[in-house]
Amino acid sequence: MSGQSAAGEVSGVTVRDSWVPMIVIAMGQALMSFNVAAIPVSMGGMIASFQTPPTTVGTAIVLYSLGVSGFIMLGARLGQRFGSKIFFQASVSLFLVAMIVMVSSPTAEIMLAAQAMAGMAGAALVPTLVVLIADHYRGAQQAEAVGWLGSARAIAGVLAFVTVGFVATINWRLGFGILILHACAILFLSRKLKPSTPRPEVKIDLFGVLLSATAIIMISFGVNNIRTWGLLLASSAAPFDILGVSPALVMITVGITIGLGFLAWTSRRGSLGRTPLLALEVMGSPREWAAIFALFVIVGMEGAINFTVPLYIQVVQGSSSLMTSVAMMPFMLTVFFTAILIVRLYQKFSPRVIAQVAFTIVSLGTGWLAFVVQNDWSAFPVVLGLITIGLGQGALVTLLFNVLVTSAPKSMAADVGSLRGVTQNLAAAVGTAVAGAMLVGLLTSVIQIEKTDNAVISAELKDQINLGNMNFFSDVQLQDRLSTLQATPEEMKEALVINASARTRAIKTGFLILSGLALLAIFPCAWLPGYQAKT
Repeated sequence: MSGQSAAGEVSGVTVRDSWVPMIVIAMGQALMSFNVAAIPVSMGGMIASFQTPPTTVGTAIVLYSLGVSGFIMLGARLGQRFGSKIFFQASVSLFLVAMIVMVSSPTAEIMLAAQAMAGMAGAALVPTLVVLIADHYRGAQQAEAVGWLGSARAIAGVLAFVTVGFVATINWRLGFGILILHACAILFLSRKLKPSTPRPEVKIDLFGVLLSATAIIMISFGVNNIRTWGLLLASSAAPFDILGVSPALVMITVGITIGLGFLAWTSRRGSLGRTPLLALEVMGSPREWAAIFALFVIVGMEGAINFTVPLYIQVVQGSSSLMTSVAMMPFMLTVFFTAILIVRLYQKFSPRVIAQVAFTIVSLGTGWLAFVVQNDWSAFPVVLGLITIGLGQGALVTLLFNVLVTSAPKSMAADVGSLRGVTQNLAAAVGTAVAGAMLVGLLTSVIQIEKTDNAVISAELKDQINLGNMNFFSDVQLQDRLSTLQATPEEMKEALVINASARTRAIKTGFLILSGLALLAIFPCAWLPGYQAKT
């Protein structure tokens, strides 16, 4: 890709552009990644502050991801129309406002609205970052810039787990207050970015925006409510049903249908010579589809892990957010360094080989955790498993993004950015929601089985409290709940044993399922490029 500030050659000597613009771009990526990572770390504080269940915190992540993935294609086209630099600054300003609302939110509903607003800002930021890279760098330096963009996402997660884990012990709002200062710093430094030329001739496909946003929101909202409404058959908590079918399944099915309609509409609009909301050429071959699928899987798994670990540490174990940071640190650091160093392997191994090996490593790591995980997350075998997963994940996120970038011309940089943003954020929303539904479902099943034939717990107590519909409770929370009922000391002790056993079995089974998913993802990677990068 060429650009007005791209690196080139002068008298046979390679000229490299300044990395200062890349620092600003990376800070924009870190702004969003820090926010997403800070939410689960702040889980305990939010639960106490708003008196809300942990799944509400998962909903905050989903709402943010919905805002990004639902409107990112619109953000890409608006960035082209008004110029990437100006639009970048406007997006950061909107994110700044969202964080002010987040810090001052008096209720869980306002907190969720703040994350939805941050998602809208992210929808504008994500594609703009890719355009700015294409504007400032090319060739080998561009590949390095893509790697740094991926590593910025990882290092932001590390900093979030460290910083927020510490300040959240004082007040969880302080962690998001840091993002207010971060956004102000980006706005100040964005003066270093080169001016971009607006393209007022770019038209906005409003009907395409409606189709794509509706499809993504319905899919995500349906997936997020599987646990409450049921997957196939509607539960008693479902707001409605269609011949007994769960509204979650209906929403997912309708969303997929509308999504296919969006692709058909976009293809027709392009064939008529009009500007489509997304240039379908960026996913016009099996290579791009394989990269998109693999990216969706690995980011979805990341969302599941980032939700599961804080859930167990802060809710099940009753430990602090600082302990969450300590437990996740090896994982996040491994992702960070791997995202940077994997670029060095591009000239030795093909993307196909790297991706297949990376998914194998992820499968081994999650499978290992399924056998060794207990309630002690500081145990060395657990840390080893998280490091193993981090190796594969860091390699895959950077590699797959680079495949998409290098497959498209510079003129489609915004489309690549929006495609990457839709994939990653929709995957994060689905991964988080499915993880919550899966773990609660597993917990419910195990408790139901163990309590049915239990001779210690009386039938009267089983009727008084539905142990199979408890969500995740620490031992202290369970004791408080049982203390309001007519439970004998023996019954309370037995209930605590059942609850502890069910929590451990649920997480073990969950990691085993993730291991199988990583193995399945190896096969589509066969369509990734089989060539090595040129020197």
